[in-house]
Amino acid sequence: MPEIVGYCRVSTDSQTLDAQIDELKRAGATKLYAEKQSGARTDRPQLRRAIDALGEGDTLLVTRIDRLARSTRDLLNTLYTVTERGAAFKSLADPWVDTSSPMGEFMLTVLGGVATLERHLIEARTDTGIKRARAAGIKFGRPSALNKHQQGEALKLIADGKLQSEVARLFNVGQATISRLAGRAAV
Repeated sequence: MPEIVGYCRVSTDSQTLDAQIDELKRAGATKLYAEKQSGARTDRPQLRRAIDALGEGDTLLVTRIDRLARSTRDLLNTLYTVTERGAAFKSLADPWVDTSSPMGEFMLTVLGGVATLERHLIEARTDTGIKRARAAGIKFGRPSALNKHQQGEALKLIADGKLQSEVARLFNVGQATISRLAGRAAV
């Protein structure tokens, strides 16, 4: 017989779970998992236990969707895991996200599209920001272990026949640093 597995969460110890527990019980939850954890954390042990308790035909029930996830990506990842178990998801305050109905499935498909669009927009903004920073002369990555003068001296020593390992010891850097310097100079 399919079960309704309830999950409730509050963010701080000063908040109470009582109201959520009462709502979930009234809605027919036969198993309850409750925790006091920030929604920003993805490693919530009681949520994991609630999902693990789901079987084919069961339903994961929450009072509000923000009790389950704080971002579209987190929501979609969690709901994917729920559906992989053959279970449905329902939110008492958000009936549009009922995955047991065709409308709920449609809404999740739309949310998935929005999440993909959001990811592409973030990538585009990041790329634009990096290009602007580089155009403004900002360098990315770790600072060089050798200043320009030291780099020139190291290259002269290599040109005079010193081994890269010897040059690295002289400048107290790793051989990879000298190898990269020599490789860039050869190009």
